[in-house]
Amino acid sequence: MPTSAADAQTLPPPRLSHLVEVTAALAAHAEQHDRTADLPRAGLAVVHEAGLLTLTVGTAHGGPGGGLADTVRTLTALGQGDPSVALISAMTLFAHAGSAAWPADLYAQVLAESARRPTLINALRVEPDLGTPARGGLPATTARRTAEGWELTGHKIFSTGAAGLRWMQVWARTDEDPVRTGAFLVRADSPGITVERTWDHLGLRASRSDDVTFDRVPVPFGATLDLAEPGPPGADPGGLRAWNALGIAAIYLGVAAAARDWLTGYLRERVPTSLGQPLASLPRFQSEVGLISARLFTATTLVDAVAQAVDRGEQVGSAQPGIAKTVATTAAIDAVQRAVALVGNAGLSRRNPLERHLRDVLCGRVHTPQDDVVLTSAGRAFLERTT
Repeated sequence: MPTSAADAQTLPPPRLSHLVEVTAALAAHAEQHDRTADLPRAGLAVVHEAGLLTLTVGTAHGGPGGGLADTVRTLTALGQGDPSVALISAMTLFAHAGSAAWPADLYAQVLAESARRPTLINALRVEPDLGTPARGGLPATTARRTAEGWELTGHKIFSTGAAGLRWMQVWARTDEDPVRTGAFLVRADSPGITVERTWDHLGLRASRSDDVTFDRVPVPFGATLDLAEPGPPGADPGGLRAWNALGIAAIYLGVAAAARDWLTGYLRERVPTSLGQPLASLPRFQSEVGLISARLFTATTLVDAVAQAVDRGEQVGSAQPGIAKTVATTAAIDAVQRAVALVGNAGLSRRNPLERHLRDVLCGRVHTPQDDVVLTSAGRAFLERTT
């Protein structure tokens, strides 16, 4: 496992000063990826070459040790260029941020390969019958103990980047009594894994969040994370739930920023013959663009503030990251919807990117933590403190 300064050079250094260029490179192919719904391998290569796919590898492993605020900044830029690339990248960034629990030998393999090519990781948790585990329940995916380790059998859905993953953190239950649950670390080229192209979605079409089935996939004994008897959610010492909430929020703020930028360009260039000057000169359009900008600024500032607090090790309440996500995704969706309403048919024409931004930004509502859970939890906590 790399620890020296020389070893650190094996990972591409993160080029945070080049985020504008990365955004432009992703945006150049986002429409094509949306139409074909193919895995955006070229875009992921751009992210890797810019050193952003390994931004959150810790300094103890020769990485840059990027924190949550840098990750939020990066994912906003990627989301502005191509949110499918951003979402796939986010899963890998989150995995590196939580890598302390990985077995040393397996993580060394991940880092060695990450130095050479995009090496994608994702946690596969959602199942056809269970839905999202955030709302409780046990997985049907089962790990059966063998003489050499485990055999994993089950079916996962909404597995972002499935066709391009190198490592899968598969949430499963054991066949023991009492049962234990945890993540089983599986190489994607292991025998018994099938990726079925089922993703045919309104937005983030190139995220390839396909189905993955496991048929007696072998897993060594040590290749597990957090294997324990199921119980209520415990503490979150690494702040990983905050990483997920704020990182996801950042992607959709990026989508909204792309929509706002297209809108402003359209309003400057559109000159109706009856008006004789650009639409941008009219107070009604100026006011609406001002409202969009104000709400996105407020949401972006909130997400960044909470991210910086996490990086400083402050006691961030369990509800704050979820609230920030809800505020951000609501603002992002509202911004794009306002942009569409403002320009009419042009906003829904496939000749323009605004209709794609609308489809993409609506996906912000479905990510964990979802709004109803966030707001109910926040309201309950507040009422309990004030009674």
